[in-house]
Amino acid sequence: MADSFGKKENSKKKAKKQQEKAARREDRKTNNNKGKDFDDMIVYVDVNGNFTSIPPHLQNREEDLAKAKRPDSNTEDTPENAFTGTVTYFSEKGYGFITEDRTGENVFFHHGQLNQTVNKNDRVGYKKEGTPKGYKAIDIKVIIN
Repeated sequence: MADSFGKKENSKKKAKKQQEKAARREDRKTNNNKGKDFDDMIVYVDVNGNFTSIPPHLQNREEDLAKAKRPDSNTEDTPENAFTGTVTYFSEKGYGFITEDRTGENVFFHHGQLNQTVNKNDRVGYKKEGTPKGYKAIDIKVIIN
């Protein structure tokens, strides 16, 4: 017995629907966003407000700020990695924090990196070293006014 026109149309619709479903399934497989590492999905913002894949503690904020303030100036009176700041906290246990003059950022230091004894509110010069937790101050010297 022959199929009626309605049955043929329904079977065509069903076949078309299955093909579309298979196409969507293949599309999901090829454009799969699941399974990416968390680090691949993270985006950071630098000092200038631009998106970057570099974590903030590895970004060179001082150079970025200097470029933002005076982009044409290439002369610097201090070495590339010499900074100044004020000791804001110093524990008896042998560690403390320096607030950097230019950026206001707190930098960790340990008494083993001191060339002289320091007290709270002393002005110091130092160099910075990157660590996984952020920057730490090394080669710390007291600045005498």
